[in-house]
Amino acid sequence: MLKFLQQPAHLPEETGPEADAKYKKLRLQVFIGAFIGYAGFYLVRKNLSMAIPAMAPLGFAKTELGFVLGLNAAAYALSKFLMGSVSDRSNARVFLPLGLVLTAISMCFMIVPIQFIGAEHKALAILVMGILNFLVGWFNGMGWPPCGRVMTHWFSVSERGTMMSIWNCAHNVGGALVGPMATYGAAGFGSWFYGTHKELYFLIGTFAFPAAVALFIALLAYVLLRDTPQSCGLPSVEKWRNDYPKNYSEKHEKAISAKEIFFQHVLNNKFLWYIALANAFVYMVRYGCLDWAPTILTEKGIDLKSAGWAYFAYEFAAIPGTLLCGWLSDKLFKGRRALPTMIFMALVAVFIVLYWAFIDNLTMVIISLIGIGFFIYGPVMLIGVQALDLAPKNAAGTAAGLTGFFGYFFGTFILANWIIGLIAQNVGWGATFVLLLAACLLAILFMGLTYKEEQYLVKKEKKN
Repeated sequence: MLKFLQQPAHLPEETGPEADAKYKKLRLQVFIGAFIGYAGFYLVRKNLSMAIPAMAPLGFAKTELGFVLGLNAAAYALSKFLMGSVSDRSNARVFLPLGLVLTAISMCFMIVPIQFIGAEHKALAILVMGILNFLVGWFNGMGWPPCGRVMTHWFSVSERGTMMSIWNCAHNVGGALVGPMATYGAAGFGSWFYGTHKELYFLIGTFAFPAAVALFIALLAYVLLRDTPQSCGLPSVEKWRNDYPKNYSEKHEKAISAKEIFFQHVLNNKFLWYIALANAFVYMVRYGCLDWAPTILTEKGIDLKSAGWAYFAYEFAAIPGTLLCGWLSDKLFKGRRALPTMIFMALVAVFIVLYWAFIDNLTMVIISLIGIGFFIYGPVMLIGVQALDLAPKNAAGTAAGLTGFFGYFFGTFILANWIIGLIAQNVGWGATFVLLLAACLLAILFMGLTYKEEQYLVKKEKKN
């Protein structure tokens, strides 16, 4: 482990009212740092998607750029798992900003193959773009694990669902800002760099301007974040709130080797495998509905503008749905994640049926997509929370990385993008809706296998 990434030593524990006030202040500060920092990653994640329309006149084909896009997704899936292990043994205050800085730099350099290599040396340009976009995806994978580490160390199990549901909205905030930043960045700064060559203004708006903002956010995140309460001279959050999870041990507060993390706490934990499999099917539904909605609707004769609004409605509905799901998980279900996830996935299935039945009715389609968006993002968030709950705190990043890998690689890349596209092309959209409903049922099944593991929380609540 590089010295500057090493976890800070635990300081002597403070007590009394001043320590209590310090705890409350730092919890809020750390939460804001994690929220802003994670939102920053979404400013420099899939920017190439927005640049593709402007790259066609420069001589780049969509099929070539689609390959480059795929490298980003594959890199992110692998990184979220593997870098999670590194995160578990690193200082979150340094690890998150470092990932964001490296992502921003890689994103900014995307200008080089487009402008300076160009379509006249297309093979080389595509190769360099592919390498850079792979790096963007890889370094983006350094965002979630340190946030998961921070949340497990600063927020206890009975409040984590609520706090992580609020934090999870960071990706909606960051993702929503990319479009306006590309537009206003190009308009405000394009002429500074390219003068009258307006065809190149998009390079500033899509790549350079978001990267510059991300660098500033990385600095802000470093100022706000702290690794653990113990590194600030405070007790563990479980001790402070008297809120201990099942099988809690003080050993879980200390860093352990990568071998111990993988073989003692992650790979042999059958419940983590259950929720990882569930996550693959949840992501299949999430992106199977989201990514193909514009294509389905335009093929059904609905104009692209209306399809775009349906897409927007799906994403916007995620915010209140995520917040509600997290709140219900903590307050109504007493920290349990399996049951609310199963209920929400059952409701997603209801709206998929409505989507399928009224596919030619734009009003009903938008209502259905709002319903799917409202209910699907809660399970997306809660599975990440449950991964943190099921693993020791010193293996939290790796555990969440495993579920994330299954979600993005198998659920998104294989099932939602490849399999659904293949079935839609050769069988028809009706068969894809059957697949989406089957995915809902399989997600419910695998989550159900973790139901009993969480029942101790109900017994604990009764004792209190």
